[in-house]
Parts: sequence; C-alpha cells; structure tokens
Amino acid sequence: MSFKPLSSLRRGFGVFWRAVDSTRRGVLNVLFLVIVVVLLMAIFGGGIKPIAKKTALVVEIKGSLVEQHSGNVREALMANVGAGEVRKSVQLRDVLTVLDSAAKDPQISSVLLLLDQMDGAGLAMLNEVGLAIERVKASGKPVIAWGSSFDQRQYSLASHATQVYLHPMGAVMIEGFGRYRNYYRDALDKVGVTVNLMKVGTYKSFAEPYIGNGPSPAAAEADAFLYNALWAGYTADVEKNRKLPAGWIAQRIENLPALMEEAGGDTGKLSLSSKLVDGLKTRDEIRAMMIARGAPDDDGKSFRQVAFDEYLMRMRPALMGDGVGVIVAAGEISDGNAPAGAIGGLSTANLIRKAREDKQIKAVVLRVDSPGGSAFGSELIRRELELTRAAGKPVVVSMGSVAASGGYWISMASDEVFADRATITGSIGVFAILPTAEKVVDKLGIHSAGVTTTWLADAYNPMRPLDPRFAQLIQSSVNHIYSDFTTKAAAARKTTQPKIDEVGQGRVWTGVQAKERGLVDTIGSYTDALKSAAKRAKLADGYRVAYIERDLPPFERVLTMFGASAAQAVNIEVKLGLMPTGVPASAVAEVSKELGWLSDMTQARKPFSAITHCMCTAP
Repeated sequence: MSFKPLSSLRRGFGVFWRAVDSTRRGVLNVLFLVIVVVLLMAIFGGGIKPIAKKTALVVEIKGSLVEQHSGNVREALMANVGAGEVRKSVQLRDVLTVLDSAAKDPQISSVLLLLDQMDGAGLAMLNEVGLAIERVKASGKPVIAWGSSFDQRQYSLASHATQVYLHPMGAVMIEGFGRYRNYYRDALDKVGVTVNLMKVGTYKSFAEPYIGNGPSPAAAEADAFLYNALWAGYTADVEKNRKLPAGWIAQRIENLPALMEEAGGDTGKLSLSSKLVDGLKTRDEIRAMMIARGAPDDDGKSFRQVAFDEYLMRMRPALMGDGVGVIVAAGEISDGNAPAGAIGGLSTANLIRKAREDKQIKAVVLRVDSPGGSAFGSELIRRELELTRAAGKPVVVSMGSVAASGGYWISMASDEVFADRATITGSIGVFAILPTAEKVVDKLGIHSAGVTTTWLADAYNPMRPLDPRFAQLIQSSVNHIYSDFTTKAAAARKTTQPKIDEVGQGRVWTGVQAKERGLVDTIGSYTDALKSAAKRAKLADGYRVAYIERDLPPFERVLTMFGASAAQAVNIEVKLGLMPTGVPASAVAEVSKELGWLSDMTQARKPFSAITHCMCTAP
C-alpha cells in the first residue's frame, strides 16, 4: 500500500481541529453552566429578600458612566477565554432608574454615594445624575457622599449630596477645562507623509493635528469660547450646591500654592477649610455614622444596606403596553452595522424602523451622544427619523454630552430637540482627508508606475502625489455635502441656509449657546425629553419606556428573563474571578490611535469618505 502524505496530513489536521472545537465548546459550556447555577441559586435559594425599613442604598459607580454598554455578554465571555480586555461601565439610565426608585421607596431611608471607582463621564450625564440626586433629597432622604479623593467629575456629583465627606489623606482636585492636543505636521514631514485636506468650515479643526503644529487662530478662539462657558457653568453649579459665594473656586485655584502652604501640605485639611467637604472621615467612621443614623445589619457589623446592582435587579420594566421607544445613538457614526456602544448608519436606522413599525410604540426619543462620523451613515439615520414623523409618530431628540457634526445631523428630523446646558453641539461642517506617502517611497527607492485607461483610474494611490484634478472633485463633493447639511438644518430649524452657515462653519457650541443661536429648541434633561414625547403622543401617566435595541441571542435572552442586563451578567463573571482587569490608556496609546486613524483613511472602500466629525470630547 502506497504512502499518501497529503491524506495523512489532512486526517491529522481533522483530528486536531475536532479536538480544538471540542475544547472550545467544553469551555463555553462550563461558563454557561456556572451562570445557570448562579441564577438557579438566586431563584431557589429563597428568592429576592424584601428590603427592610431604614435601609441605605449604596450607589457605587464602578467604571465609566456611559449612555450604552459596548459589546455584549458573549463578547465579554470570549474576551475572558482569550484573555481580552473588558472595560467596566455603568449605564446612565440604570443610575437614573435606581435613584428615582429609591426616592419613592419607603424602605430606603438614605443614599450613600461612593465615587472612587468612577472613571469618567460627560458633563451632560453628570448633570442628569445630579438632578436625580436632587430628586432624592426633595423626597426628604439624605444623600451622603464619601471618597478617598474626588476628581473634578466625581466632585460634580458629590457636590449635590446633603453632606460630603473625604478621607483625611484625600483631596478634592478641581483643575479646570481644556487640554493640549498632539500635532503631527513636523513628524509626518520627517517620515515623508503628505496630508491632503479638503473641507468646508473655518472652525472645522478635526484634521488640524495632521496639517499643523498647533491650533489655528479660529480653532483657538472657538475652543476658548466653549471651554470658558463650560467652566463658568461647572463652577456656578458647584458653588450653588455647596452654598459658596460666586467666584470662590476660581479664587481658591488662583491662590492654591499659598493656601496649600498655609494648610501645611495637608490636602484633606485644605479641602475642609475650602468648604468643599463637610468633614474628614475614614471608611470605618462612615460605616459607624451610617449605623447610628440608620440601623445595623443582621450581623451588627455594618449598616442595613442594599447595593446598586442588587437594587437594579429588583426593577421590573413593563414589557407590554403603549409607551415611548428610546433609541440610544452613542459613539462614532459609521455607514453599516455597528455593535452596541457605537452607531451604524444601517443598524441604527433599522432600530428606528423597528420602533416605527411597533404598534405599541407611540413616540420615539433619540438619545444622542456622538461626535459624528460618516455623512452617509448620518443621513441614513436622519431619513428614518423623517419617515417616522411622516408616519404620525412624534420624534424627540435628547442630546447628551456631545451631539456635534454627524451627531447634530441625525438630530435634525425631530419635533423637538432637547440639549443639556453643557452639551457640546453644532460643528456643522464637512471634510475629507487623504494622506499620501510619495516622499516615503521616494526615500526607499520604490517606484510606482503602470497603465490606466483614464486619469481617474487609480486616481487616489497613497504611494503617489495626489492628482490636483482628483482633489478638485473631492472639494466639489465636500462643498455639496456641506450645502446639503446646512439646507437640511435650515429646514429643520425653520430658518434660512445663510443663517445656518453663520453659526455653522464647523464651530461647536454649548447647549445654552446653541439655544441662543436657534440650533436647539429646549434646555432640558433626558427625563424632560421623555415627558415631551409622551405628551405629544397623548400618553397617560405611567406610560412604558421601551429601549429599542438589537434582538438578543438566546443566551442573553435567558439572562434578561431573570432581570439581568448584559452588564450584570458580566458582573456575575467578575465575582467568579473570570474577568481580567483593564489597563488604562497611556500617552503612547493616544498617539498610536490618532496616527492609526490617519492610516485607516487610506484603506476605505470608497475613493474618499465625507466626514462630519468634530473630534471633540466632553471636558
């Protein structure tokens, strides 16, 4: 019998592949069974225990405060198997749900706010949570905030509390807004990369880091106008919450070296003398205080309490009945499908159509938190909202921390636009960017040559200088899209295109500034937007709020049947020790990301992409 090496190799590979596949299924099955066991223990282990009187709700925000979780349970589990990174996050809507429920719950006597692990949040989201804290206080329940230290965002929430306590070795770090960006013009020149930019908008500064060594005068002017307004709003809010005189924070920062010297370098003592906190207490002292004010737990070692996650799992949203459908548009906008935590023109448009075709959804709220992205993807979403209004269903937009450029584009087809005071919005402008590396290949001795039937074939080749005729074509297209943008905005805002152009040109505004310029209708919260949508749809009190999201696979559907969200399922895995800890971003990663974005521009499927992106983030 002859030896056939290919057949032997094929059989060997088959055996190996079956072994790998069996191992993979075995690992995932074990993970699934662990979760099922945890759920069954929760169900048959006596069920959810009722909350006793004088129970304190402990709201500990772990991770970033976000509009929508990124990814899903399956991706989190696969990341575990592959030692990937899963970043913790807490949804804004969950925090609002918990706080508003606690305000009405007679068993909840107080709220303890722990913010040490809150990584970040946009100003508009912080304002939303601040309003919810005020609603708890208005119900007669004290809110106590404690931290080992408070950064600027954490303190924004803490300042709303009835009392604020700090660890004796802690500090309150209020620094101000603004940042230095990286500029790559000299670096790109050194390596031989040419960045070709076609844009409309004097203030459209997205691409400036690639074509200059610093901000343009227009960009610096716009940034100063924006940041000063946001800073004035932040300090006014904190001073109002803490009953401090106007200008107190700015004065303390100005004299900080002398004040620090006066306090003997003791940051805790300085925070107390600055009236930013009400006392200095260690964690055990806070525990003793909460026991004295409330009631001891069953063991008598701590105070009677219920954790944020546990309390959230007690919430049972209505699954049927007339209501308002909410679609979250959070992240950068791309053309096609995108997972949760990002915006796909096609996938988000499909969600809007799903809401429109649902007979129980009587109105739609689009919650926007996006710096923009693809002009085409933005238009897909705007068009679906336009069709929804034409079908007789009211559409209300609620702007989060950022709703600029493409984020503003998708907000135009609505009956009413709500913005927070600190929402960054506007940035009505368009650009296209095409990097070329002809100087690099020249240095390396690489030559590009060939035959084409027209000059347009292979017109954009990053290995060759950009053909001026192609640049002219792109600029014409960018001009047209900007005209389309401003025309649609003028129609939506019931004004003229020249007037939109005056406040457009790529310039960003705060929510208040946008209201003054007619770009939004109302300064209000997410809750206000829901009420407006319900009123427009003539819904009675107690209407259902339904979040319109992608269809869940069976695995996640089982979890949600037991009241667990994707994030809570991940938390189950954390408790089982299966999740890795994340690594914070570094300055090197920021440079890599920004230059990687530039590199990606050469790999687009189209000759070029029209971009409506402001490259702005909440300070």
